[in-house]
Amino acid sequence: MDARTLQGRIARVEEKRELLLELKAGTNIGTLALDVDQALIEMDDLMAEFRQTFPDGVVRDPIDRS
Repeated sequence: MDARTLQGRIARVEEKRELLLELKAGTNIGTLALDVDQALIEMDDLMAEFRQTFPDGVVRDPIDRS
């Protein structure tokens, strides 16, 4: 996977997190709220790992040494 693809995927995860927050706040979703909460926790963990691995938020392609 190249750097641009990874950054695009991370951006989509962040967008989807916002959608989950809107879903949780805007509707009565009953027991589905447990699943939404779990998804938010897992997304937060994923983003924390990403930030720890790439503190400046930029993923660089590996240098081609051929």
